[in-house]
Amino acid sequence: MKKTALVPLVTYPEPLPSDCLKAIVEFAGMADCDLHALVLQANFPRVANALSSLLLDVPKMIQDAEAQSRANGDVLFSAITKMAADAGVAIDAGARNSLPELASDAAAEEARYYDLSLVPIPRNGGQGPALAEGLVFGSGRPAILVPETLGTRSLRHAVVAWDGSRVAARAVNDALALLGEMEQVTVLSVLNEKPLPADDLGDKLAARLLKRGVPARAIAIELEDQPIGLTLQDFAVRDGAGLLVMGAYGHSRLRDFVLGGATKAILEDLRLPVLMSH
Repeated sequence: MKKTALVPLVTYPEPLPSDCLKAIVEFAGMADCDLHALVLQANFPRVANALSSLLLDVPKMIQDAEAQSRANGDVLFSAITKMAADAGVAIDAGARNSLPELASDAAAEEARYYDLSLVPIPRNGGQGPALAEGLVFGSGRPAILVPETLGTRSLRHAVVAWDGSRVAARAVNDALALLGEMEQVTVLSVLNEKPLPADDLGDKLAARLLKRGVPARAIAIELEDQPIGLTLQDFAVRDGAGLLVMGAYGHSRLRDFVLGGATKAILEDLRLPVLMSH
């Protein structure tokens, strides 16, 4: 059965760039999955204050902002629908109203009804990282972060970041359907970044993947003089991978996420599609 991926479409304060839509559709075509576009429409609480209405006309400002959000959503859905049709990718749509600061929670709730999420990450960041956090940690589904530009990448080769942890194991399991279609899968362990449970943990995972028909090999590298998330991405890019698979570390303190180092670096500087699971 073909997978269906939810795509959150930000409409406020600025709509997603068209290049993000193009990258999402291109990746969906390579991954052979259908799309469900979720239009995230801004919805603000009404202000019942005579002075604010007299001086600033706040109700009119709210009305205009919500109207612009809906208009942006119409433009985005029209654009991604046309791109999907041209690429032969099936797509449908839904909409969700929420406060802009709660858009990631709304997207996470909707994502639970789909196989995975494809999260567009604009070059300028925007709401992309916040949406990714909400979907990775709140949806219970894998999320693939997709950069604004894919370049010439394909899904013939993937790199799996492996440290033997629970979240890494979850990510591998969530990615199995994709990994089974690869021509090559590199199990990558990074040394001297943190204590690892065994010296041969990469070889053990590669052996298990090979038994499942996944063409896997294991490689261990030294941590480079940069954040671990960039080391993982740099290796994947040099290795010609079109996808990096990794577990996402983080926990919430009264709604503020405390992210692990690798997760934070990926969200701040995304260089290729990354499948994250928690």
